Amino acid sequence: MSDKGGPVPGHEVIPTVWGRAGNIDVERGEGSWLIDRSGDRWLDYTSGIGVVNTGHAHPKIAAAIAEQATKLIHGQQNIVYHEPGLRLHERLSNVLPGGPWGVFLSNSGSEAIEAAVKLARRATKRRVILVFRGGYHGRTAQTMAMTTAKNVYRGHFEPLPGSVYSTAFPSCYRAPVAARDASKPGSGGSCAGCSCRWEEEWDLTLHTLASAEDVAAVVVEPVLGEGGYVVPPAGFLPRLRELTRELGILLIADEVQTGFGRTGKMFAVQHQNVEPDILVMAKGIASGLPLSGIIARKELLESWAPGTHGGTYGGNVVACAAALATLDVIEDEKLVENAALRGTQMLAGLKKIAAGRSAIGDVRGLGLMLALEFVKPGEGDGRAPDPDAVKRVIAEANKRKMLLLSAGAYAQVIRIIPPLVTTAEEVDLALKILEESLDAAGVKRS
Repeated sequence: MSDKGGPVPGHEVIPTVWGRAGNIDVERGEGSWLIDRSGDRWLDYTSGIGVVNTGHAHPKIAAAIAEQATKLIHGQQNIVYHEPGLRLHERLSNVLPGGPWGVFLSNSGSEAIEAAVKLARRATKRRVILVFRGGYHGRTAQTMAMTTAKNVYRGHFEPLPGSVYSTAFPSCYRAPVAARDASKPGSGGSCAGCSCRWEEEWDLTLHTLASAEDVAAVVVEPVLGEGGYVVPPAGFLPRLRELTRELGILLIADEVQTGFGRTGKMFAVQHQNVEPDILVMAKGIASGLPLSGIIARKELLESWAPGTHGGTYGGNVVACAAALATLDVIEDEKLVENAALRGTQMLAGLKKIAAGRSAIGDVRGLGLMLALEFVKPGEGDGRAPDPDAVKRVIAEANKRKMLLLSAGAYAQVIRIIPPLVTTAEEVDLALKILEESLDAAGVKRS
């Protein structure tokens, strides 16, 4: 029987497998804000996990969606060509320097990662995939095998697809010997002067787990996402690019969370002037509609014979219209530049409010992808993770109508993901709420 009205169903209709970061009964959104059924406004510094880079319900994007929906909602890629899809393919093939590039569109980040893996294996005739520990690449079987950010994402689901091996990501704060500031001189190149030893671990991986001649690709997040918003030291990506070229290994940049202006560049690899062979995109591409894809060197895409990959909903016409409008808004409103400016403002503010609080072990970020890492002072070497402190601070922020998320293997990190439309005034408000929340949660200055 259809339900065309009546009371709104209770929360129990949603399965408990959805781990909850909030319990707001949201009515609508605008910009950086969500408005609940009571009319209360919540500062949303989660952006739907980095999706609504253009803010909630941007009027230009909403108008593009509505206009397209009156014309055509589904035009399957194997059967028809549609104008939004043709325009988006052309536009995305020119969004990166270099090339020539080609584009394949799908629905979700996981699907795009799977497409990248399938393409790499097909193009190289090799089978092994390397990933970095702490990385998150999805929840399908193939991408679970590649994900090591947290055991909840893959635990109890074995067996998982094989020929996937992980190596160490350069986390300067959690370096094996001593913490180091990644922004200081001496952290460049192959981490000279730092004890993160990622290049040694890379070499060891290729001498113990996999032979270089069998490796099709290495998949890397330019900034770790679910793994804790870890920004690698300068020089990491260029050196990785050198190593992969020397060994004939494809470099796949997973920009699902870092893409479309999030880090203060259109894509995070551009901070270090690195050209991957394949770039994976999703989340911010269509401001909330399900769309993802890969940008790949054209000769790689041409190694796929017709019918060897596809999908019913990939490149959906309404989602393509939303993506075109999203790219327009990012360009017209200079959201990449705003992300860089507001990110600098917020990082400086976070360092200021963290000063003297020994329970905050690290403050880091790139653009509007920022993090506070919480530790237990005096325990072990001073870097013992403290997820309980994170829970308390997020709960206090919720009381003050601000939404935040956790990250990291132990959920010991608060990640801050504002929409790229956020204003200087909103950043100041967020910092004020965070400072009050830290105090209220018992994370006080020494």
